[in-house]
Amino acid sequence: MNDSARAVLVLTPSESKRIIARAVARMPLVQSALDTGRIVIGHGTTNAYVAEELLGEATSRWRYAAGVIAGGRLDVTSGESRLPPIALKAGKPFDGGWVELLREFGGGDVFIKGGNALDPNVGVLLGSDVGGTVGQMLGIIAARGAHLVAPIGLEKLVPDVIEAAGHCGTAATSHADGIPVGMVVLTNAQVVSELEAFEILCGVQTWHIASGGVDGSEGAVTLAVEGPASAVRDAWELAASVAGEPPVTEE
Repeated sequence: MNDSARAVLVLTPSESKRIIARAVARMPLVQSALDTGRIVIGHGTTNAYVAEELLGEATSRWRYAAGVIAGGRLDVTSGESRLPPIALKAGKPFDGGWVELLREFGGGDVFIKGGNALDPNVGVLLGSDVGGTVGQMLGIIAARGAHLVAPIGLEKLVPDVIEAAGHCGTAATSHADGIPVGMVVLTNAQVVSELEAFEILCGVQTWHIASGGVDGSEGAVTLAVEGPASAVRDAWELAASVAGEPPVTEE
């Protein structure tokens, strides 16, 4: 008897963010670092969802972001109201802040950083002339062999991240909708998109079969999930549980 099944799901960007965040929180390496190690959750709207899933507390998705693409512009949130990145040591807030905690990082520790482009490398736009958060953390992560986890939705797929990075640069751009940006490419990040998230949470295989939509589904992704009938049912119920997740808007 064939017990396999398939479901086709449509997720808005915010629904995807919630599912991705749940998967990141479930990852064994994240759970291990939460128990006995160190975790830094960098800025970003998807990372705000990750913080909520790890800590069980609501947070402002807008204020947890630094760089944003909003209102048709490349922009940054207000530094005065912006929340600092969350730093956890053995599951407890680290009073010294994320920069000090990063200096303690070892091989089992986790830095969570989202992105703006995916191919499957991850591209991160840089509004800062000195590289922002990535400029401060990437060398330490690479040198010490710590884990770099990148929660990022499939809405951010581009043809070639490395090529895209070659056409960015704050000092090499004459006109921009908003602020000019550079781009750094993360080639060693453990990507968690919708594809990985459904495998982690439900044990199904997932294919990205369409993108976009209208009437509130702009930026949506359409996914086919396949596997044992019970696992596909779990995936269907997971998608239903996040239906109607509100979009991230300025507060």
